[in-house]
Amino acid sequence: MQIYNSLSHKKEDFIPRFSGKVSMYTCGPTVYHYAHIGNLRSYIMEDILEKYLRFSGLDVKRVMNITDVGHLTSDGDTGDDKMLKGARREHKSVMEIAKFYTDAFFKDCAKLNIKTPDVVEPATACIDEFIRVIQSLIEKDFAYEAGGNVYFDTSKLEKYYVFNDFTEEDLAVGVREGVEQDDNKRNKADFALWFTKSKFDAQELKWNSPWGIGYPGWHIECSCISMKHLGEYLDLHCGGIDNAFPHHTNEIAQSEAYLGHKWCNYWFHVHHLNTSSGKMSKSKGEFLTVSLLEEKGYNPLVYRYFCLLSHYRNSLVFSYENLDNAAASFNKLIAKIASLLCENSKGVIDKTSCDSLMKAFTDALDNDLNTSLSITALHDVLKADCSTATKLYLIAEFDKVLGLSLLSSAENFNAQKNSASDNIPQEVLKLAEQRKTARQNKDFALADSIRDQISALGFEIKETRQGTQINRIGQ
Repeated sequence: MQIYNSLSHKKEDFIPRFSGKVSMYTCGPTVYHYAHIGNLRSYIMEDILEKYLRFSGLDVKRVMNITDVGHLTSDGDTGDDKMLKGARREHKSVMEIAKFYTDAFFKDCAKLNIKTPDVVEPATACIDEFIRVIQSLIEKDFAYEAGGNVYFDTSKLEKYYVFNDFTEEDLAVGVREGVEQDDNKRNKADFALWFTKSKFDAQELKWNSPWGIGYPGWHIECSCISMKHLGEYLDLHCGGIDNAFPHHTNEIAQSEAYLGHKWCNYWFHVHHLNTSSGKMSKSKGEFLTVSLLEEKGYNPLVYRYFCLLSHYRNSLVFSYENLDNAAASFNKLIAKIASLLCENSKGVIDKTSCDSLMKAFTDALDNDLNTSLSITALHDVLKADCSTATKLYLIAEFDKVLGLSLLSSAENFNAQKNSASDNIPQEVLKLAEQRKTARQNKDFALADSIRDQISALGFEIKETRQGTQINRIGQ
């Protein structure tokens, strides 16, 4: 398998450090609000990656953090802690906010068939680890105290901006415009490891430390949680492209300064979900959530399918028109699989056809997780000249990676169709079959005549992308 490594800016063969085993870390949510569907695009693509690595026979251990403290509203180490902001908004405690939105996040993940990582660790459970690593960085002269806080000294590094070729002047104090400079810092690019008296006047969560009562910065948590559960060497780190700088840049800086060697070999970044007005954001008022899509009548798996139709390194534009197109394609796919399930003779698995069709699927995903081509490979299975048993086997195998609940959705489609037909008189169903035969024979005059007979019996029949539908007139 080849994946694009953001660190080297090229596709590379993915070779785990230890044969057959993959250590994988994914940045988790800051649980101060619901995750919007732009956030969830990253988790969907990371889920596909994990499932494909497992599908390929690798033993994956995936760790994810939950940020429940320390993530400020500005990249320049200024502004409120996002968790405190959420607590104020809803007049609850920070831990009440954290639990509610952590639960909401995993409910959304379940609706999207995103597997829960092997280890999920909240930042507040690892304070001792943060303090220990920060102490070590101070001892190694990579960190310093100033203004009551502890900062990482980026001037001690040979190269800080590891993901790009920007200069320090280009990036100034942060990736966002309007970020204020923290005067406690020796260098503009330095970042906070621990906040004390100058920051926590209104902070609800705080702990004793060698530097005074305070709380950790955001960046230190991912390094420590990863090292706690995956050791000193990490194969694969994932996250949204907006985390590459400063969050992942800072993770590399502090981790490698602490360890004394290279930390992570491969960096996998998922690009933005945009709207017509730009990047999706929680700060723009109403934002799109899985629950909102459900309220509008969309199956959450349609959104997952929509994401798979585009490569993870391309920005994806969301609109309801685009989602409707994905829904029509997904429903048509399910209807075709449902027809396969109804066939009386399913035959035996054709190994030659099976191997060829499977190769097209794995070739797509081996090529930097090209999910769009993997969906094409799925459609090719439906069109293939092979037994129904072969098709159903491959659909089930592909879905171990795609996570679209293809067979169960098709079974539900048939159940609903059968339930609806139970309320339709046999005479109407018989005429519908005759009309179908007439249309297949291109005898459209006869088909129209039969449709009129059905209408005279109080029913209407029409062709949709999902197949033929029969409804009582007026319903």
